[in-house]
Amino acid sequence: MCFAAPEQNLMYVHQASQGWQMYFGFSLAVQLVSCALAFYWSRRGWANHPICRALGAHALPQSSWRAVASSINTEFRRIDKFASGCPSARVIVTDTWVMKVSTYSLHVALHQDCHLTVTDSRQHSLSPELNAPVQILTITVASINPRVQPFDIRLKSTEYVELQEKLHAPIRNAANVVIHLTMSELFLETFKTYVRMNAVYECPSGQELEPCIGCMQASASVKLLRLCQADGEGECQQCYCRPMWCLTCMGKWFASRQDQQQPETWLSSRVPCPTCRAKFCILDVCSVE
Repeated sequence: MCFAAPEQNLMYVHQASQGWQMYFGFSLAVQLVSCALAFYWSRRGWANHPICRALGAHALPQSSWRAVASSINTEFRRIDKFASGCPSARVIVTDTWVMKVSTYSLHVALHQDCHLTVTDSRQHSLSPELNAPVQILTITVASINPRVQPFDIRLKSTEYVELQEKLHAPIRNAANVVIHLTMSELFLETFKTYVRMNAVYECPSGQELEPCIGCMQASASVKLLRLCQADGEGECQQCYCRPMWCLTCMGKWFASRQDQQQPETWLSSRVPCPTCRAKFCILDVCSVE
């Protein structure tokens, strides 16, 4: 910069403009603060570092954070640990520890000291990884150790059972969150969401809705109408059956006819009507009013 713009007199700071002097001063201050912070962290064998303090909260009176780190390293090498999440917010559960590793922080809790509570759930129609529906659970990890701050972990609902098996204590569901443990359950919720966005079928006057022939509990609530494409195009066919199925049973039928190894194709696939075998897609399922 000194040679590219010699008219700025950057070679001599005292001759540079006030703006450049402020820039140099700020840059120097950042470097000095960084060096001072690194020096502070390095004192007492790096015991002041945030990660070391997080580990030191679990150290015994006659021990140090290094013993905790050694224990975590030993258990982390085992192949039976639970691991979930993206690299920037990784959740690791070993035989003794619950950890959340993010880009700039580390949270650690002992199994025997912590209580896990499901506090929130978010349903997404598509997952970037599988191109399939996914439910993300938020679980709060609270420790009885006063030196350990509570932290949240997030994982897919399909990994919930695996997490439970790894923990020594049950996970509480304080918010009464409905957890979908299988891909079929996740798809059923997505199926209902898409059907509610489709056109509505109005029953002719005088026609009464019969009980669903699938569950015999709810009333029939869906009708198959070929709406996705014009006549003569595509694989979908017109269904002439009267409303005979409820939305839940139709969704279960739709999911049962899918390739369980390729969930990313479920939303775009076509299945036969459970009564007349006419092919339909999710856009052809209409709610009944």
